[in-house]
Amino acid sequence: MKKTVLALVVLVALASCGSQPQKVVLQGLAQGSYYAVTYFDEQNRNFQREIDSIFRAVDLAVNLWVDSSVISKVNRNEEVVLDQIFIDNFNIAQEASRISDGYFDPTVSPIVAAWGFSYRTGDSLTPQLIDSLRALVDYRKVHIGDGIVVKEDPRITLDFNAIAQGYTSDLIAAFLDGRGIKNYLVDTGGEIMARGGKPDGQPWIVGIEKPADSWDAERVLHSRIVLRDKGLVTSGSTRKYVERNGKRYSHCIDPKTGRPVEHNLLSATVLAENSVWADALASICMVMGMEKSLPLIESMESAEVYYIYVNDEGHLESFATKGFQKQLLE
Repeated sequence: MKKTVLALVVLVALASCGSQPQKVVLQGLAQGSYYAVTYFDEQNRNFQREIDSIFRAVDLAVNLWVDSSVISKVNRNEEVVLDQIFIDNFNIAQEASRISDGYFDPTVSPIVAAWGFSYRTGDSLTPQLIDSLRALVDYRKVHIGDGIVVKEDPRITLDFNAIAQGYTSDLIAAFLDGRGIKNYLVDTGGEIMARGGKPDGQPWIVGIEKPADSWDAERVLHSRIVLRDKGLVTSGSTRKYVERNGKRYSHCIDPKTGRPVEHNLLSATVLAENSVWADALASICMVMGMEKSLPLIESMESAEVYYIYVNDEGHLESFATKGFQKQLLE
């Protein structure tokens, strides 16, 4: 259920004079994608080293591509001390699974891998294999007890890929909060957390990408949103896919069927109190589809959503909840 990066940030540079806060931009590659951290600081401090350490800590806890990570050891049923980052991701994933009635499920990991969307490839995918793997998918069959992960079946594996980048953005945001930074925008592979705005009072403005026809299509801006003190994440199905027997399959896997989703929703952009919940809810929307996920979003006080979908005539349309609509720019 990993998100496709669908965010474009538009920033306005400010002249620096006197005690006016200085704009600092830190950017690079991490977690298989890009990151960009922008903040304003009167002391012009550079937090690159500290931010790099946050990325390393998250990798050592929940990165499936790191053989020595906590989650890798848990998946291999090895003895390991669960750190707070792993526990946080586990608890958030379990709550996301509960509120979505299992449309979000961290134990879908073996099926994601079987389809070829993970650190393993799905070369021998068959309906029989999917059916056998579905028996291992149920978030209710795993819990933390006495400091360890307890599984009803030792073959169960976990995948926090749908929330880890949002969680990372929140960790970086919390670090900046602790350093007295009041105006920042953290973007970890499209999972965004914003605080304040620019020193002249202008808010952050973030662009939402138009769904693409293929993974390498040119990125085109679809709309813009004013962002302040919120997390924003877009999940989409058009850039990350596999092709089998001439048919394209989305990376959004329905844990209930073990198959990629097939509906008219192309992307869902979620506003939430933080980035990790925007991340989780955007993934939930893409798996459930618009009709099923909209009541869930509308039942939550702090969440708003913007859908881009294909109508019955094959044309691109969009729909935003009232709170999201208020933040959109013409």
